[in-house]
Parts: sequence; C-alpha cells; structure tokens
Amino acid sequence: MVEENIENDNKENEVEGESETTEEAPQQKFTFEILKIIKEAQQQHGLRHGDYQRYRGYCSRRIRRLRKVLKVTQGDKRHFKKKEITEAMVKDERFLYIPLMMAERAWAYGMQLRQEANTEPRKRFHLLSRLKKAAKYALQLQILSGGDICDARAKLEVEAYTAWINGSLHFELQLWKPAMEFLKKAQMVYEKLASALGEEDQVLYKERVEELSPSLRYCAYNIGDESAIDDLLHMRGHGQGGLLANLDMLLTQTLEKRATVLEEVEWRGRKVAVRPERVRLFLMSERELGEALAHCPAGDNAQKISLLEAHLMECKDAVQSVREELKSSDPNFKTRGQTGSGPVSSMQYFHSYLMYIRLTRTIQRNLLMADSVKEVLKTEKPEVGAIDGKRTRPQDLTRLYEIILQNLGELQSLPGLEEDFQYQQNIEAKIIAFKAFRCYYIALSLAGIRKWKESWCLYQRSQEYVEKAIVLGKKLGWEDKKQDKSAALNSFEVIGGGSLVEELRNLLSDIEGHKFAAHAYSVLAGDEDGSPGSVSSTSKSATTQKTRKPLIERLHEYVDDPALATASDSLIHLPPDFRPVPCKPLFFDLALNFVEFPELDDKLETKKQAASAGLTGFVKGLWGWGGGSSNK
Repeated sequence: MVEENIENDNKENEVEGESETTEEAPQQKFTFEILKIIKEAQQQHGLRHGDYQRYRGYCSRRIRRLRKVLKVTQGDKRHFKKKEITEAMVKDERFLYIPLMMAERAWAYGMQLRQEANTEPRKRFHLLSRLKKAAKYALQLQILSGGDICDARAKLEVEAYTAWINGSLHFELQLWKPAMEFLKKAQMVYEKLASALGEEDQVLYKERVEELSPSLRYCAYNIGDESAIDDLLHMRGHGQGGLLANLDMLLTQTLEKRATVLEEVEWRGRKVAVRPERVRLFLMSERELGEALAHCPAGDNAQKISLLEAHLMECKDAVQSVREELKSSDPNFKTRGQTGSGPVSSMQYFHSYLMYIRLTRTIQRNLLMADSVKEVLKTEKPEVGAIDGKRTRPQDLTRLYEIILQNLGELQSLPGLEEDFQYQQNIEAKIIAFKAFRCYYIALSLAGIRKWKESWCLYQRSQEYVEKAIVLGKKLGWEDKKQDKSAALNSFEVIGGGSLVEELRNLLSDIEGHKFAAHAYSVLAGDEDGSPGSVSSTSKSATTQKTRKPLIERLHEYVDDPALATASDSLIHLPPDFRPVPCKPLFFDLALNFVEFPELDDKLETKKQAASAGLTGFVKGLWGWGGGSSNK
C-alpha cells in the first residue's frame, strides 16, 4: 500500500509539473480529422494489401514516438509505469493521437486474428478481447475530446469513430440490434459530415458510408429482413476493394447457414449426395454467383472476372476435398484415372460435376477476357488501350481460345459422361465453333507479318468451321438461349450478350472481308516479285521500283522520289547481298613429267669406293693393323 501511494504521489507530481509548464500556452480548439488520418495511415502501411500485422507494427512505433516527444513515457527499459492521458495533459493536438493509435492497434490485431481464425477457431476469443480493448480506447478518446479543446467537426469525427468501433464489436459478438444501432449512428454522422464539407473532402466520407452499408444490411437480414440478401448481392456487383472483401465475408456467413439444407444435387438426370461441408458451402455460392454477375455494371468485364476468379479458388478447394475423400474411400478411383475405364461410383460422378463447374466457369472467365481484348483491338491504336501496360495483339486472343479448347477437351473426357450422346454432341459443336475463332485470329497474326497466302488459307479454314458450327448450333438450340438472362450468365454458349450462333455469323462476315483483302495483297506481292500469274506483265512501275529497289540499283533511271530526303530513304541494301566469288586456284608442275635428268652412275660408283675404304681404314686403325702405327 505504501508503494502504491508513493507511485500515485509521483504521478500527481508529474501531472502537476507538466500542467505548470503548459499553463502558459493559450487555449485553442483542435481540428481533429480522424477518418483522413487513419485512412492515409492504413493505405501507406499495409492495409492496401490486407496486411494487418504490418499496420499494427506501425501503430506501435507511432505510439512510442508520440509518448517520447510528448514526454509521457511509461517507465524506462527495465520498469513499466503506466501513465494514462488525462484531460489536464491535453495541451497539444498530438496527445489525442495516442488513444487513437492505441484503438487502431487493437482493432488491427483483432482483424489479423479474424483472418487466422479460419484455421484456428480458438483465436476468435482473442479477437473479441482485442475489439473490446479498441472500444475502450475509443471511449477514452471521446472523453478527452468532449470538452472545449476540440471544435464541432472533431467531436463529430470522434463520435462516428467510437460508434463504428462499438458496432464492429457487437457485430462480431452477433448482437445484431445494438450492432445495427451503432453502425447506423456512425453512418448518419459521416453522411452529415459529407454534406457539410467541400467536394474534395466529400469523397472520403461517402466511401465510408458505402463501406458501412453491407454490415447494416447483414444485420437487418439476421434480425429478420429476408430481402437484405438481395441488396448484398447487388452491392457485391458494384463493390471494390475493402467493400468487396466485407461483402464476401458476409455472404460466406450467410451461405454457411443455408448450406445445412443442401443434402443432394441433381445433374443430367442423376442425383448424388453432398457430403463434405466445404462442398455444400461452395454449391450455395455457385447458385448465388449468377445473381452477383447480373448485378455487375453492364460492360464492366473486370468486375465479373474478379468474381469468377474468387469463385474458381473456392471451386479448387471443393474439388480437392472430394478428391481426398475418393482416394481414401473408393479403390476404383485411382484405377479409373489410369485406365480411363471402369464403373463410376456416385462420388466419382459428383467429382465430375464439380470439375464440370470448374471448367465451365474457367471458359466463361476466358471469354470475358477475350471480349476485353477485342474491345482494345477495335481501337485505331491498340497500344493506347494496352492491358497492364502491354500492347494488345491478335496472338493474345489466339492463346485464350487455345486454353478454351483445352478446357473443352477436358469436359469431353469427364468420367461418367462418355455415353451421354447429347452432352458429347454439344461439346463437339463448341469445339468446332472455338476452332473457328482460333483460326481467325491466327490468320490475323499472319496477316500482320505479311504472310498473305498462309493467312488466306486460315481464313478459308475458319470459314469452314463457322459454317459447320452454325448448322450444329441450330440443331442444338443455341439461338434460343439468348433470351434467357440466367443462361447468358451461367453458360459459355453466350458471348457479349448474344448467342454463340450470332457471334459466329458476325465472324463469318469479318472473315469474308479479310479473306478478299488477303487475296488482293497476295496478288500485289506476286506482281512486285515478278512471279507468274501477276496482274500485269509490263515492266515494274516507278512506284514499285521506289519501294522495292534501293537507289544504287536504279541510278540509270530518273524517278521523282521525295522519300530520299526523309529518314526512311532507301539508298543501298544493308547488309549487302552475298555474291559468288571464284575459289583460289591450285597450281600443278606439268613440265616435271617431261624433264630428262643426266646419268650419275659414275659419281655413284666413286662414292661407294670411298665409303668402303673409309670403313676398312677405321677397322685397321682400331686393331693396330695400319702401317702408320707400326712405323711409329
């Protein structure tokens, strides 16, 4: 007790000392723009990419810097002495930043735990404690700014922030009525601020109001308003960034409640049971996806593509869970995957159904991407409308249609559908249709590099595919599906709002024009090369010479060529053409065969005698037989 009293006395002395040093400063009202402060900090320190841990670290560092500058540190390196911010201490606007950053740090930690709670449910308890801590610091901030130290705008900002933090806490506690009250209060305050401020500051507050709308509609849905789920789907079609992430989370929670009802599905006349819980959730999401795509703005392919990509990630997890269960429970699954034959169990058929969804949604995503590329190619300068900073070319569409054909091939070989004649006929007709698109864009690519004959042949092949696909499409009833909006959104038999047959007819008209152009260019190219079958057998014109021959090869002709004074003049061939050069000759001495050499036999005999005499003298000298040695 004595130590506590001493500590309290020290704190009072510190507060009194600090108040004495700051009493001389004139009292002024602070303008505290909370929403702008936290939004800028969040965008610059991790929340643009959903990195709550990085933002939490930034909040901790900023709190430490503020306490050090304002001289309200809590002890030293070894000892901790808690020091709260009181109303008497707030002589500087920066004192209010400390409880704000502490609330933001606790909130960021809670959001980080919410991400981790998907795999570790026990972290949800820690999440709730962090949000309660954030609500405590937000209330402390409201008390500190409640006097005369802040202006009216700052008080409204603090009130809206506190209501938002408390609404988030009650939302996680699933207390829907108080959560709705707090969030509605925050929304009303931000709306008033947006109407009272200028146009530049209105954008931030309007975005905040839109971010709160999904949570309010979800609270209304849980209270009993069934129409709120339709509003959430409509918001999802127009949402971006953080709003879209919140909507996905809310819709996932809604689907978890509905998934308990889904026990079996029927596909192509066969019913199969839905066993894994994750797959039930995905199938509910599959049913809601069509409505979400319908609420997307018309012509906004980017939003639709993002929804489909998120849906495909969920589909991948569902397929993986079914595959793992098949490996453990069905011994024929591996055998059929290796041989391609054998009985198809109910679970294998369900696996084929999920693969069908995955492949058809992938084709739908690729068709939307192809539509975006086509819109760019229609411009006069494709590089101006480049996608992701890269110039768009016909080769990009060729690659997309190649992927679509691969997906159709996988659809054709799904287990359990080999004997489904109508299904196989439908897939085969679509393969022919998309082969026509692929051939057409390959021909455009070849025309771009002036290979006219090859491009004409591919135009002809594409035309044959189109005519065949149109006949098959009419038999299969593709034209009837353009009237059904849900079919347009859930099937790849519809492109750009019209049926596939309509698109094939449009392609046929484009092919005819490009085919005649390729034929004409090929004839002109043959005329310039002097090949037989050209349009005219006369000599080359001055224009042809000007474009095909450099100046050094036509010095004897006078042609008024203004291109010689430009940067694109043609003076000589660089590098120069190769010319044949004679090889280095070999020299043969033909006279040597007819030369008569003199007889040298006598000289050869003398050499033999000299050689024998020298040898005999050497032996005699060696053994002492020589006369010279005896005389000596």
